[in-house]
Amino acid sequence: MKIYSHENQMLHHPKTYFSRGQMREPQEKPERLTELLKAPEAMGLEVITAKDIGIDPILAVHAFDYVEFLKHGHDEWMAVDEEMGEEVQTTVYIPNNPGLGILAKAAKYQADGSAPIGKHSWTSIYWSAQTALNAADSLLDDATSQNAIQVCITRPAGHHARKSAAGGFCYLNNAAIIAEHLRQKYQKIAIIDTDMHHGQGIQEIFYNRKDVLYTSVHGSPINFYPVVAGHEHERGEGEGYGYNINFPMPHGTDEAGFFDQVDKSIASLKLFNPDVIVHVLGFDVYKDDPQAKCEVSTQGFKTLAQKLKALSKPVIVLVEGGYCIEKLNENLQAFLSGFTE
Repeated sequence: MKIYSHENQMLHHPKTYFSRGQMREPQEKPERLTELLKAPEAMGLEVITAKDIGIDPILAVHAFDYVEFLKHGHDEWMAVDEEMGEEVQTTVYIPNNPGLGILAKAAKYQADGSAPIGKHSWTSIYWSAQTALNAADSLLDDATSQNAIQVCITRPAGHHARKSAAGGFCYLNNAAIIAEHLRQKYQKIAIIDTDMHHGQGIQEIFYNRKDVLYTSVHGSPINFYPVVAGHEHERGEGEGYGYNINFPMPHGTDEAGFFDQVDKSIASLKLFNPDVIVHVLGFDVYKDDPQAKCEVSTQGFKTLAQKLKALSKPVIVLVEGGYCIEKLNENLQAFLSGFTE
């Protein structure tokens, strides 16, 4: 098992965001990464510092003008006048807005109020994607990695990021970026998403394709983020019909109910028979997480890893959601032990 991360992911520190009718303090904070990195250290596992793979794999998924906004938007924002806040934020949402100023760009490229961009956000966003790409490159380069397990400890997360829009504290869609990158060598990629929230960005990017299967186990999006996607009837379009499978859970689902849905998702993976599996892991399904709408225990994360290991496929794990900070270390240790024991 290889584990990747990068210290530059600590630099992104969102201060405020607008959600459910009020301004709130973000739960996605640098301390999350600090706690997650304690897990491999406690287990005596090496964490490999990610190297720079470059921008091209990112641009293979995301629009060039959107990536430019992420990289330069904060500088443009601060150059307007002294009344601008310290983060790029918008309360106006207009897809494909042709406006020229930074306020218009924010209206186009920030899909909701939970994607603030600060002075150092781009650096962390970029290195989060590079951390994921290091695992993908390892598979591309190593012919002996048939059953390899690779874990990427990343922030900010990615599965809500769309081709040309940020949202849900996600900016670059790491799962989509590495799935596309892996297609250089592998014919079929499966993404299994077990974060509490549906990854509408992944769904959007691959909705018309059959070479990338997307399955998601998540809390029902009725009155729960992302609200506009993640329903069972969303199955894909064109040749991609049937290759997008959602398993929304009723709010309050217990651990057994969670694994019932995970087992259905895994059955779909087995039928698809992918060359590589990408797992979007969210610790926000943990029973005491402030975002949780289900009741997964610490031991449950070990069980989840064991189920993935039993598939006997190369697996790249992207550690994304999880906001019960004091339990991230313990929960990640449990998950990793499912692969190592």
